[in-house]
Amino acid sequence: MWFQDIGKILILVGAFLGFLGLLLVFWQRIPFLGKLPGDIFLQRGNFQLSFPIMTCLLISILLTAIVNLVFHLFR
Repeated sequence: MWFQDIGKILILVGAFLGFLGLLLVFWQRIPFLGKLPGDIFLQRGNFQLSFPIMTCLLISILLTAIVNLVFHLFR
């Protein structure tokens, strides 16, 4: 029954989009994102450069763990 597989995929995509939407809405209120040790922030006059290396690594690790858990649950 491939309808069940499509249904599961749609549920996962919807949950991911909902999580992404909440993250975008509350991004400024999460105190440590973009301010972790290892994040680069340069300011010279009117120029600002922000490159959150450690924040990107943390988000990557969390998303990898979540995706692996989801794949493990649906086997």
